Amino acid sequence: MNRQLIVKSYGKNILLGLLFSAAIGIAIYYGVDKKIIVLAAFIIGVFTELFVGVLALIAAIPLIGPMIIKIVSIPIFWVLNALGTLVSGIAIKKGYATELARGRIMTLALLIGMIIGYIIGNLIPL
Repeated sequence: MNRQLIVKSYGKNILLGLLFSAAIGIAIYYGVDKKIIVLAAFIIGVFTELFVGVLALIAAIPLIGPMIIKIVSIPIFWVLNALGTLVSGIAIKKGYATELARGRIMTLALLIGMIIGYIIGNLIPL
């Protein structure tokens, strides 16, 4: 991939990342509470998809980029799975077992639908 194509594709994310990093540095320099900085970074990162752009740039590095992404993303899924299990245990303990079972059935139906759609999409090319 040539340099112009990378800049054209990810130029907005690179500029946004640099501005975002500068804003965090300035906030730390002026002594803003770190909890406020983390909350603002999370909110801005979610709404601007900044972290997705940064991860896409890292993934573009040949050979080691995809491994770095796997090292970063797999623990996130483990944490989300653990939180789901914890919330499910609390819900069962509080007596919401039937609602929880309905939610699990709906999730399973959605996943099966996605799998069937993926298979059909690969069998019937557009």
